[in-house]
Amino acid sequence: MKVLVVGGEGQLGSTISELSASCGFAEFRVTRMEELDLSSEKNVKNFMSSVDFDYVVNCAAYTAVDKAETERETARTINALAPGWIARYAKEKGAGIIHISTDYVFGGNANTPLAPDMPTAPSSVYGATKLEGEKLVAEANPRHLIIRTSWLYSRYGNNFVKTMLRLAGEREELSVVYDQVGAPTYADDLAGAILKILEVGSHNDKAFIPGIYHYSNLGVCSWYDFARAIFTFAGRNTRVKPILSAEYKTAATRPSFSVLDSSSIRKTYNIEIPYWTDSLKKCLEAFGEIGC
Repeated sequence: MKVLVVGGEGQLGSTISELSASCGFAEFRVTRMEELDLSSEKNVKNFMSSVDFDYVVNCAAYTAVDKAETERETARTINALAPGWIARYAKEKGAGIIHISTDYVFGGNANTPLAPDMPTAPSSVYGATKLEGEKLVAEANPRHLIIRTSWLYSRYGNNFVKTMLRLAGEREELSVVYDQVGAPTYADDLAGAILKILEVGSHNDKAFIPGIYHYSNLGVCSWYDFARAIFTFAGRNTRVKPILSAEYKTAATRPSFSVLDSSSIRKTYNIEIPYWTDSLKKCLEAFGEIGC
């Protein structure tokens, strides 16, 4: 089996690239922006017609949430149109697609974990373009599996964990919002789940069950809780001051509640999902942080 991974320079794509090196069930090809330009359908068509694959995993995204408010066309091209093109040309090859989406498709007004079939109501351009991308993928290719995730962090790229560790070396106290609640997701865990789904599909194509799924680490926390856990596990003495979202102005509105219900992906593919604090410890150990 051959797997094409789009968006290899991002957190999840980089992690899949690393972990897939030890996978014996498939041959992986990981693309980066300089190889596959997602700015036009022609580019996508020409590239995808030139390579062989049985599944494509689309990790590419325009993730500058605040900049998306003013760069709407660019965000829509990468987050909505390009996934639709990728799904369409995958279908022409008889290939399935795993497309990565986000908790930002929800409005954030719920108070119980969000199931995949709950109503969506994005409050930002980023969320709206990601939701449109989901719809275009589903319309273009019946063999689609859409995975929404939240609060992604890893050893790669820029993320909340890296930012907190950097700022801890610069300041004695940090202010972090406490009225936005969700669940962190360690990219190693999500990548492992994706690889397991692909392995299942490599043995039995009918076991690749289309639909929308959620994946985040188990548990619930605020960004304030997340920051405190980072410093506690890393043995840092940085003080964390809880503040309201209203005190931390951003161009794009963030969901106040985006805890994802990951039970369907766990049951369908028999995937074990770690608790968020356990995965955070593993990530910090990989960073070589003292105190882990």
